[in-house]
Amino acid sequence: MTNHTIGLVGYGEVGKTFTAGLKDKPGVSGMHAWDLKFATRAADVQAGVTAQASMQALCAASDLVISAVTASNTLAVAQEAARFIREGSLFLDLNSASPGTKQQAAALIDAAGAFYVEAGVMTSVPPYGIKVPMLLGGARAAELAQQLNAWGMDAKAVSDKLGVASAIKMCRSVMIKGLEALVIESYTTAREYGVEDHVLPTLAETFPSIDWQKQGAYFFSRVVQHGKRRAEEMREAANTVREAGFDPFMAGAIADKQQWVADQAAAGTFEGVGKDARWQDYADRLIAAKKQR
Repeated sequence: MTNHTIGLVGYGEVGKTFTAGLKDKPGVSGMHAWDLKFATRAADVQAGVTAQASMQALCAASDLVISAVTASNTLAVAQEAARFIREGSLFLDLNSASPGTKQQAAALIDAAGAFYVEAGVMTSVPPYGIKVPMLLGGARAAELAQQLNAWGMDAKAVSDKLGVASAIKMCRSVMIKGLEALVIESYTTAREYGVEDHVLPTLAETFPSIDWQKQGAYFFSRVVQHGKRRAEEMREAANTVREAGFDPFMAGAIADKQQWVADQAAAGTFEGVGKDARWQDYADRLIAAKKQR
């Protein structure tokens, strides 16, 4: 097993999960993290993780750099990393971006003498942790997948061509984030009309394998917590559709709905509603907010 020093760019939910899960693995000789927020506050990182003061410092300390930021920052991180990344290093891009964006990022990293590998993270990181299923693409995808799996991860190389893993991820996102948006719109409207006890049983009749009450609560919760990030991802999904030569009517609408929920959350609409609340609790807040306008 090759020894690696790992640097995480982005210390949010995903970055914290990956640093916690990888820092003590055999063959990991050091774990580093850098986030833009470190520049404005003292870095509060886990034991065994070294907070770096800049991208330059992170790249100097790492031979495997993992980018785990929001979709809109995918290319900016690659641009900054390309200035400092060590020749021969690996750059693993976990971000939810279109094939075109990933290809642009790869060109920057490859031009710096490092090796770019794209990843499509195929579901929410919680509750899987580092075992979240990932699809990898790029010339070094198979090699890196072998190393990641040795660390207990679930990585599968799908192509040595960049863009394939991202296309799989983005096409799936149109469906999953679209279902979230549809459920929020349908359920909240049904709640306002007082017909949810009629609507949900018909869904269960048509799709009996889904617990529509439980799934609805989960969808509301995830979008309320992460709507902004999901909206950014769906804008990249729209770019994916556009890059394929189609008009992204649905992906664009999904992005707008996710952003609307994120804006509601930022305005305090869901304050005090727990993440394990019923979907009706979230819908009632949206209805109340509408009536206050």
